[in-house]
Order: sequence, then structure tokens, then C-alpha cells
Amino acid sequence: MRHLGFPAGITRDILVEWYRTARAQTAEIFDFITPDAYYDRPIALRNPIVFYEGHLPAFCVNTLVKLALGREGIDGALETLFARGIDPEDETASRAPADVWPSRAEVQEFAAACDALVEETLLTAPLEDDTVPELRRGEAVFTILEHERMHQETLLYMLHQLPYAMKRAPLARGRTDFAGGSAPANGPVRIPAGRATLGTRDGVFGWDNEFPQHVVDVPAFSIDVDDVTNAAYAEYMDATGAAAPHFWLRDGDAWLFRGLFELAPLGMNAPVYATHDEANAFARWKGMRLPTEAEFHRAAYGTPEGDERPQPWGDALPEWSHGNFDFQSYDPVAVGSFPAGASAWGIQDLVGNGWEWTSSIFDGFAGFQPMPSYPQYSADFFDGAHYVLKGASPVTSRELIRSGFRNWFRPRYPYVYATFRCAK
Repeated sequence: MRHLGFPAGITRDILVEWYRTARAQTAEIFDFITPDAYYDRPIALRNPIVFYEGHLPAFCVNTLVKLALGREGIDGALETLFARGIDPEDETASRAPADVWPSRAEVQEFAAACDALVEETLLTAPLEDDTVPELRRGEAVFTILEHERMHQETLLYMLHQLPYAMKRAPLARGRTDFAGGSAPANGPVRIPAGRATLGTRDGVFGWDNEFPQHVVDVPAFSIDVDDVTNAAYAEYMDATGAAAPHFWLRDGDAWLFRGLFELAPLGMNAPVYATHDEANAFARWKGMRLPTEAEFHRAAYGTPEGDERPQPWGDALPEWSHGNFDFQSYDPVAVGSFPAGASAWGIQDLVGNGWEWTSSIFDGFAGFQPMPSYPQYSADFFDGAHYVLKGASPVTSRELIRSGFRNWFRPRYPYVYATFRCAK
């Protein structure tokens, strides 16, 4: 069993600690809401909040215990109810909370039983078996662990939409000693033609859309040093009459930022959070465009010497000095606040402070095969209607930060913590 986040190797104790840490982070996120928010549906076509408190432990049991190991679960009815977060076609397809969802006490009792079973499984069960597709290289184990981390972020997208009166900010809200960022460089950097290696190498865990790894020849291009800031987007709005992004709120003559826990003055040097459509329109106005996935890779991981780095900053594992990720802040900070995370070309904030839109449609690489432990994970979204995002947001876990990781959303989805930079 190999994972890029643990180059020294994985033990059962490490797996249990990873699981417990992730579950504790999830519990903290659910503590952000007041009791009256539990059955709310802050994003209309997603399941209500209650679903996700049951879904995360149920997924672990369904995937590792039942599917991979063929063992009994905890409660078949609840494991089915919380199996997968497929959104209804429209709001009329959703039923009233009392018709479907159990009480919070029942959900938490079920979750505690799932946690005990999963921890026992991680400590005692055969977790790696090349004769079982779901256990090849420990796939099902890493699937449940990374799945929880990904859902923490998408859950926060939902909680972000709740009224502030229905949320309680944690006492400690991450770092407060950010450097403040430099004045945005505005100008682009020229990247010469070269090769970009997309995906994750064989032999370590990755999601199915990360394989097979392959090399792309990338023509020369230019790309901005910094993400587009709120100040730059405000200039575009003034010049074109474009509407404000979802995360902005007008307050008289000023703009406010809809933070997770409070409204705050809009940080003009912070990256703008925008949809793909908004980003595309801004880039066209500038006479530029969004970078392709391969161009992002070349800018983030390539070097003038012609080799490639595992991270923009080099070989070191992700640390807080490299970018705004892993919950050190719940909101974006000024661009350029993490010079230690710059790429070999001097490009800033390629990992953290907001996912970055690309112009590439989300699809499988040539030779794509669905992963046995979660065959629907990627293939259901190869529909030509989703775009690839790269990098990380402030609430992306460090275990997910690798060059091959790919995120994707629809071009008009306004809730994702996503920014962009322009290329040409």
C-alpha cells in the first residue's frame, strides 16, 4: 500500500490515526451549525445536511467492509439510505425531511457504530490483496479516507450558504499571521514549449481519472503570475457592466465578501471566486483565455531545466508555508502570501487559496478504467458538461495535494471555492 502523502510507508496505526483525524474534522464542521439547520437544504438540488452526517460513515462501511471484504455491515436500511449523494432532478423530486431522514440521535448512533467497525477493520482485516480488485494496493482503504476529506470541502460549500444566524464560528479559526501578500504582479510569465506529465504514477493511490499517467507536449504560452484579484474583477465589472460574483455583496458604495462565518470588507488583493463562465468572460475581455490542464501542469510542476517537480515548490510534502490549504483559513487571503510555494517559474498560489479553472473538459485519459471500489466516481461525469480544476482551496486537505489530483464542476456552479488566472 503506497500513498504519495506518506513516502515513508503506511502502517495500520497510521491508517487508524488518519481515519480518526478525518472523522474529528468532520465532527467539528457539523458543530458549526445550529440544531435548527440540520434538515436544511442550503443548496437546493443537493441532499439536506443530515444526509452527509450519515453518508460519510456509511460510505466507509459500504465500500471497505461490505464491497471489498464481503462482510456484514451495521444497518442495511441506513447504509442504503446514506449510500450515495445523487441530487434529485428538481426540487419537486425531494421529499420532506420527516418523510425520509431519521433523527440526529439515530444518525449519530449509526455513525458511531460504523466508526467502531471501520477502525476494527483497519486494525485486523486483510487490507491489501491483489486477487481482490477492490483491495489491489489497498485501493478501498485509501478510497474511504480521501472520500471523507473531499466531502468536508463540499459540505462547507453547503454550510457557506446558510444564514449566519444558523452557524457558530469555531473559537480558533486558523492562522492570523499571513504575510499579507505582495502587490499583484499583473504581468504574465512566458513558459517555453515543453512536456507536462498528467496524472499519477502507477503503484500509488489515485482516483481512476488520474490514470494512466501520460506525457503531453505543450507549445509555448504565457500565464499570469497571480490569480485574478477582486480588484481586477471590479475593474472588469465597471468596464463591461458584468454582474458581481456569488461571493460578493453590495453595501452602499462598497463591496463585502460573503465569508463562511461573517460578512467582511472585500479583500481587493485576494483572488476572486468565480464560475467558469465568469472566468472565461473575464479572460476574453483581457484578450486572453483560461489555461488548459496541460498548461497548468507545465506552469506548476515544470522547470526551466526541463524536468518536473512533484509539487510547485519542489520535493517537500505540503506544509502551511506553501499555500492556503488544509484548513489554516476558511477564506481566501491576499495573493502572493506564500512565496515559499511558488513554482520554478515564479508563479504564485498554484496550490491553495482557491481551485483554479482550466479550459479542459473533464474526461478520462486514454486507457481510462473505472476503479473497482467506486466505479461511478468519475465515469458518471464524463458528459462534456464539467471542467477540470487544479490546485486546492483553503479547505482542501493536504492528503489530496498531489500533481495528479483532478477536481471538476459545471461551468455555472457558483458555490465552489474557485478562482482563475489567464493565459495566452
